[in-house]
Amino acid sequence: RMQNSRSKPCSCPSLKMREVASMYFTMVAAFLVILVVALQGSAPRESDFPYKVPLDPQGLLELSWNVSYPEQAVHFQLLIRELQFGILFGMSDRGEFENADLAVLWSDGHNSYFGDAWSDAKGQLHMDSQQDYQLLGARRAPEGLYLLFRRAFSTCDPKDYLIEDGTVHLIYGILEKPVRSLQAINVSALHGGLQRVQLLKPNISIPELPRDMKTMEITAPDVVIPSQETTYWCYMAELPEGFPKHHIIMYEPVVTAGNEALVHHMEVFQCAAAFDSFPHYNGPCDSKMKPERLNYCRHVLAAWAMGAQAFYYPEEAGLAFGGPGSSRYLRLEIHYHNPLVFKGRRDSSGIRLYYTATLRPHDAGIMELGLVYTPVMAIPPGEDSFILTGYCTDKCTQLALPAAGIRIFASQLHTHLAGRKVVTVLSRDGRERQVVNADGHYSPHFQEIRMLKEVVAVFPGDELITTCTYNTEDRSRATVGGFGILEEMCVNYVHYYPQTQLELCKSAVDPGYLHRYFNLVNRFNDEEICMCPQVSVPEQFYSIPWNTFNRDVLKSLYGFAPISMHCNKSSAVRFP
Repeated sequence: RMQNSRSKPCSCPSLKMREVASMYFTMVAAFLVILVVALQGSAPRESDFPYKVPLDPQGLLELSWNVSYPEQAVHFQLLIRELQFGILFGMSDRGEFENADLAVLWSDGHNSYFGDAWSDAKGQLHMDSQQDYQLLGARRAPEGLYLLFRRAFSTCDPKDYLIEDGTVHLIYGILEKPVRSLQAINVSALHGGLQRVQLLKPNISIPELPRDMKTMEITAPDVVIPSQETTYWCYMAELPEGFPKHHIIMYEPVVTAGNEALVHHMEVFQCAAAFDSFPHYNGPCDSKMKPERLNYCRHVLAAWAMGAQAFYYPEEAGLAFGGPGSSRYLRLEIHYHNPLVFKGRRDSSGIRLYYTATLRPHDAGIMELGLVYTPVMAIPPGEDSFILTGYCTDKCTQLALPAAGIRIFASQLHTHLAGRKVVTVLSRDGRERQVVNADGHYSPHFQEIRMLKEVVAVFPGDELITTCTYNTEDRSRATVGGFGILEEMCVNYVHYYPQTQLELCKSAVDPGYLHRYFNLVNRFNDEEICMCPQVSVPEQFYSIPWNTFNRDVLKSLYGFAPISMHCNKSSAVRFP
């Protein structure tokens, strides 16, 4: 958890200090008694905590926060609507209650206590000798109890979670009975769960918005949310006839009041201009009734995930829509997450687009980086962190980018279910220069378009290298690249300006070298792998006995073998 703290020197207390701290702790605990009633303060303003997310599906726990980069700290405000005997709140690698870093409020029925704790690999709680969740206050209000506390990004405490850019898995647990002590809390019996957020939001100044700005809401038409845990809902909308070219300059979520905990993420796609018309549709995306043609609505205009704010384009660029060569048809997709299986909930959520007829100097574009969707890239079963890398090479950027370069201002990382980490770096003259976007706790269930802290300039001859780390410990056969949910992808959709013809800059291993790998495996193993040309690459991967030798050779093949490069224009035509 401390792997990144080298870059920031911290003064850590010496061991003696720590021993003293832990001896005093039993005494300190007595001072942590919160006399909540006595702490009647004035309510903090909503603007003090600009980011907000419900933690549980019922919306009983609501977290708001702000980020101070000068202080390198996060301030949290947790609203507990129906407090019983306490609450656990914290962070862990992937949302587990084991090896977690926790702030705990608990009551023994007489007094209430607050402290910084950690859980071990068995889920047993321990008070932390270094108290890094600092309680700033608590107050009762008609809607519930507000707890205010602060936590530094990096604390130099090996038991603490290091808060980094990217996804953070927050965990919560509700104490329904009084507990004698912190150690008496049984984590496995708690009513609890997890919520994913990007805690460290970029500190971006909001661009000035033009006077002639208009809005358009693409929202679900009062649909009844199905009473099942997961639903992807599709709704077709269309722009008015003869709608001229405009620039989208910002967008924000519109979430029906009361459904904040159910609307997990939403996307608006534009359909392919090749078709004159698209059928109307309003229903589940996986339904047999969904017209086949809707699969041609894949060009992302806007994407939002729970906890995200409004998305702003930089003032010199906008996303073009409308006008000739642009489809009038849009597809709204909403992911409803309804684990408590509420029945009959109605919803009209969606996305509000802000657009202008006064075009900005540049059209924004979206480019795909990473790996081509092909089965030649595969992950053996039973791997805890298998790495695949896709390249956008210097030859491709040399051909396709303007001399003045492009500016990347946002990025959306994408894998399927086995993805655990994704990072894209910019390399120039053979040296890594800058991280474009990195998520060390990436989750395929939380994919949002993220504004970058700083714009990344990419020039002809630069390389963009995207690396994905996968976990296949729960799988018994190889996972190949492809479009299916049990196949894998490694993609970074980067949002940039000015728009170029380059829509896709990706690679895969050279298929001829993969064929040599299959030959080698055949020679070294007793079992025959059928190498006949009519057997598909996935079938060949599925028949490999995954011993250490076969795994290691595949790893090194991906590391050194020549690559096949895809440097594509929008019409899927390759640059020469």
